[in-house]
Amino acid sequence: MQAELNPRAGLHADIRAAVRELCGTFGGAYWQEVEAAGGYPEAFVAALTGAGWLTALIPEAYGGGGLTLEEASVILEEINRSGANSGACHAQMYTMGTLLRHGTEAQKQRWLPPLARGELRLQSFAVTEPTAGTDTTRIRTVAQREGDRYLISGQKVWTSRLPHTDLLLLLARTTPLEAVRKRGEGLSVFLLELPPAAEREAAGMSARPIRNMVNHETSEVFFERFAVPAENLIGTEGQGLRCILDGMNAERILIAAECIGDGFWFLERARRYACERVVFERPIGQNQGVQFPIARAYANLLAADLMRYDAAARFDAGQSAGAAANTAKLLAADASWECANVCLQTHGGFGFAAEYDIERKFRETRLYQVAPISTNLILAYLAEHVLGLPRSY
Repeated sequence: MQAELNPRAGLHADIRAAVRELCGTFGGAYWQEVEAAGGYPEAFVAALTGAGWLTALIPEAYGGGGLTLEEASVILEEINRSGANSGACHAQMYTMGTLLRHGTEAQKQRWLPPLARGELRLQSFAVTEPTAGTDTTRIRTVAQREGDRYLISGQKVWTSRLPHTDLLLLLARTTPLEAVRKRGEGLSVFLLELPPAAEREAAGMSARPIRNMVNHETSEVFFERFAVPAENLIGTEGQGLRCILDGMNAERILIAAECIGDGFWFLERARRYACERVVFERPIGQNQGVQFPIARAYANLLAADLMRYDAAARFDAGQSAGAAANTAKLLAADASWECANVCLQTHGGFGFAAEYDIERKFRETRLYQVAPISTNLILAYLAEHVLGLPRSY
């Protein structure tokens, strides 16, 4: 029996070993306790932060790890492969990309060093709105300039990890939609420095937690003339959508890596159980009806992993990575979901028992069929921008 399912396990082996060792101190019992309490894995995130893994993409000049996106993707892959959930903290990696690529040197000097030291957390971003959905150009949150500040008013939804962040990346409209030439113009990005929770309502900000299928702290957020210093504008006013989209390629590649990690976790569990579980006086893995779905899921996972590395290589080389990043996220999310279903089916009724961790991971990986971009939107993107088909939306 092959001991290692991942043929690329030797790639960045030092990173894998270190991350796996850290995650090994937070076993299934830890995650089951967090899940049962509906809590946030504070100790786990603190350990990752202290080890410097969440600031891997910050350049060394600002105190970060200075790693490539490929190396960062391996970190998240190994977190999920260990049975943990990097969704509790992955935004610390990819949201800061907007600051890294579009912030001024003064802004980088101000925020990146304390982020690298773990003194500040950048865990949340607010883009989606209930009326606009994935049509980001239709958002209604506005930022009105008054002197040396902007006043933010509007509503955001699915803003995750809000109680566990000090900085919030927010997209708002600074020019009315009817006053711009292209619908993607007139949007601006701001980095909000959040006041303590007890002071937020007085500052014009309130939040309502959203109960959801996954233990993934997320909120609906309301702003009423929330003041942001003009110096917290990231990039050029009115060109914020471009800044956000630029960071989304990195986000999709990193999410793809998480899905790959989930896939290997599910397959390892399915393989082991299929070899050990005896029914009708034979291991269930001896039956082709059990073997073939596991083998096919494995093949599809390996193919998705190749696309993930291709996308990361393009991104790190400064090449156009939009199509590759979207394809990697699509294939990896599909592959991990296939692996999840195969694992649950292999375990039968035991797969639904919380003590096996499968039902938790099953729900967690299902999220990536929908977020951070849905399967249908990726297909629409590829159809239009790669295949040259007429625009559908």
